[in-house]
Amino acid sequence: MTEFGTLLRDRRKAKGMSLDALAEKVFTSRGQLSKIENGKANANPATVAACDDVLEAGGELVAAFGKHEVDRAGGGLRGLPDATGHFVGRAEALDVLASVLRGESARMCVVHGLAGVGKTTVAITAARAAEDAFPDGRVFLDLRGHTPRTTPGTGPVEPLEALHTLLSLLGVSRERLPPDVDGRSNLLRDLVRDRRMLLVFDNVATVAQVRPLLPAGGTCRVLITSRGRLPALDEAWPLALGTLATDDAVTLLRSVAGDRAPTGAQAREIVSLCGNLPLAIRIAAARLVAGSGTRLRDRLADERTRLLVLDDGERGVAAAFAVSHDALTPAERALFGLLAVHPGPVLEIPAVEAMSALPFGEAEALLDRLHDAGLITLDAAGHIGMHDLVRTFALRHALPPDPEVRAAAVVNLVDYALARVTAADEVLEPSRYRPDIGRPTSCTPFADTSSALTWLRAQWPTLERVVDLAADHGLHRSCWQLAFVLRAFFFRDKLYEPWLATHQRALKSTAALDDLSATGMILNNLGMAYIDAGRISDAVDAHERALAAFTSAGDERGRTDALSSLAWARLYHGEAATSVRDLTTALEAYRAAGRVRNMAIARRGIALGLTRLGRHAEAVEHAEAALAQAEAELQPVDALMAINCLAWIHFCAGRLDLAVELYTKACGLGELAGSAYERARALTGLGNVAALRGDRVAAKRHWGEADRQETRLLSAVLEEARVRAELGP
Repeated sequence: MTEFGTLLRDRRKAKGMSLDALAEKVFTSRGQLSKIENGKANANPATVAACDDVLEAGGELVAAFGKHEVDRAGGGLRGLPDATGHFVGRAEALDVLASVLRGESARMCVVHGLAGVGKTTVAITAARAAEDAFPDGRVFLDLRGHTPRTTPGTGPVEPLEALHTLLSLLGVSRERLPPDVDGRSNLLRDLVRDRRMLLVFDNVATVAQVRPLLPAGGTCRVLITSRGRLPALDEAWPLALGTLATDDAVTLLRSVAGDRAPTGAQAREIVSLCGNLPLAIRIAAARLVAGSGTRLRDRLADERTRLLVLDDGERGVAAAFAVSHDALTPAERALFGLLAVHPGPVLEIPAVEAMSALPFGEAEALLDRLHDAGLITLDAAGHIGMHDLVRTFALRHALPPDPEVRAAAVVNLVDYALARVTAADEVLEPSRYRPDIGRPTSCTPFADTSSALTWLRAQWPTLERVVDLAADHGLHRSCWQLAFVLRAFFFRDKLYEPWLATHQRALKSTAALDDLSATGMILNNLGMAYIDAGRISDAVDAHERALAAFTSAGDERGRTDALSSLAWARLYHGEAATSVRDLTTALEAYRAAGRVRNMAIARRGIALGLTRLGRHAEAVEHAEAALAQAEAELQPVDALMAINCLAWIHFCAGRLDLAVELYTKACGLGELAGSAYERARALTGLGNVAALRGDRVAAKRHWGEADRQETRLLSAVLEEARVRAELGP
C-alpha cells in the first residue's frame, strides 16, 4: 500500500465513511477507490481533490498526492499526457496492459476498437500507472493514422516525420538526423536499445506507419492504439476494446456532469442513446453541464442520429460532436469553424488570433471555452490539439457559411505565417536577401537563434501546408514568398522533401503571376535543393532556367546570383574551367555592388575550381581572401567552410602537414559553430591524409568519427567524400 493510499484509508475511517459512501460523493466506483487505497491503482488530481473536500482533510490529501506523484515520476522523458480525471471501468483491459508493461507476456500491445471507444484513454491510464517501471522515459506520439485522407492538412504522420520527432526528443540535433527512414530507424533503435522506456503510439493506421518506430531489445515497452487490429504485428498482443458496461457508462456521465447529471432511468437512457460510447457520453455530459439536458435527450432520441451512433462509429461520433457544437455560443461556434480552415497539423494560438482578427485576448478566451467543452485541447505552450474526428465534424458542419469569411481567414493566416517565418529567418540569416513581403504584418520578434529554430522545427509541417493553402486560394505572391523564405531553414535542417515540394508549388504561382524575377528566385532555390540532394544535372537545368528568367526580366541582381549558382552546379558537373570563368564574372559584380558575403562564397567556388585545374597557388589566394572576408563579417560557418577549402587545396598540392593543421582547426571550429556537416568534412579530410600515409587505424578512427556526426556527405558535391570512397573502407 502506498503512503497516499494509507492516508486516504485512515482519513475515510476517521470520518466513519464506507467505501460505497465515499465513492457516491466523489463520483467514482467503489472498486477504483479500493484499488487506490491498496496501492493497486493511481488516483487522479480531480478524485484526490474531491476526496480531500468530502473528508474535510484541509488539503492534506492533495499535498500527499503531489509528493507521491513527484516520487513516482522518476527520471527521463516524461511525455505522457495527464490521465483523465473521469476514468471508470476497464479493469480487464488495464490488467492485460499491466501484464504487457511489466513484461509478463509481451513487449508490445495493440489496443484496437471503434472510434471514440476510449482506446487512447485506456492506453494513457495504463501507461501512467506503470511509468515508474520506465525510468529512462515515457513518450507519447499521435500518428493521426485514421484522419480521412480527403481532409486537408491532417493526414497520417509519415515514418520519416515521426522519427524526426522521436529522435529530437532523445536529444539528436537536426544536423545529425539521417535523411532517410532506415537511417533514422537504425539510430532510434541504437539509442533506446538498453533503455527502459515506454513508447505510446496513438492513432496508428498501418503496420508500415509504425514499424520503423519500434525499438529493439527487451527493455522497452510499446503501446499502440488503432482502429484496426494490425495483425501483421504478430509479435504484439492484441487487445480489443468494446463499449462501456451500462453501470460504468452511467458513472462516467455522473463523473463529468456532476450534480447536473440525471439519475436512475434517465441517466441509463442517455448513455444508451449514446451507444455506451465514452466519447459520446463525455460530450453529452458537457451539454448537461451547459444546462441543455432536455434538448440533448431529444437529439439522441431522434432515430436518424441514434442509428448513426449505433451503426457507424465515425458518423456516430460526429453526431455526438454535433450535440456539443450546438451548446456553443455564436462566438465560440464561429471560432470553432475557423479552426477547420487551418490546414494543421500544428495549431498555435497566435495563428488562430490572426485568422479570427478578434481583439487581443478574445480568441484565446474562446479557445479556453472550446477546450472546456471537450472539442479541443490546449497545452502550456499554446498549441491547440484538435482530434481528427472533431476536425472532420467541423469541416462538415461548422465551417463559416460565408465564403468571404473563410477567404479572409485564409488571407490572415497566410500573412501571419509569412511574417512569422520572415522574422525567424531574419534572426537565423541576418545578411540574407529577402523579397519585400508587401503586406507588413506585425508579430512578436524572436529573441535569439534558438527560439527561432525551435519555432520553425515545430511549425514547418504546417508551414508547408500553408504554402499549398495560399496557392489553392490564389494568393500566389504570398505562396512563392513563403517558400522562398523557408529555403534557408530547409537547407539548415536538410529537409529536402518539403524544400522541393514547396518550391515546385511556388513555381506554379510565379508562372500564374507571370513574374520572371520571382520565377528566377524560386528556380535558383530549387537548384540549390537539387545540389544538396546530389541531383547535379537537375541543378544545372534549374539554374540555367533561372538565369534565362532573370535575363528576360532585366534583373541584374538576380542574374548575377543565377550565374554564380549555375557556376557552382557546373563545378560539380565537372566543368571546372567554365565554373571559374563565370564565378569570376559574378565576383566582380558582387564587388561592384558591395555584397561582401557573396564575394566570399564566389571566391570559395573559384578556389575549388582552380584546384581541380591544378592551379593551387591561385586557389590558395582566393580561399584566404574568402576566409578574411568571412571573419570580417563575423560569419563563423562561412569562415569554417573557407578553412576546409584551404585544407583541401593543400591536400591536393601534396602539402599534407598543412592540410592536417587546417582540418584539425576546422574540427574544433565545427563543434563550436554547431556545424555537423563541416566537422564531418574536416574529419573525413584527416582520415584521407592518414590513409595516404598508410595509417589505416587512424584513417578509420577519423572516418568513423565523421560518420557519427550523422550528416550526409555526398561524393558528387564534396571532394573529401569522393577521395574517401576511392581510398576504400
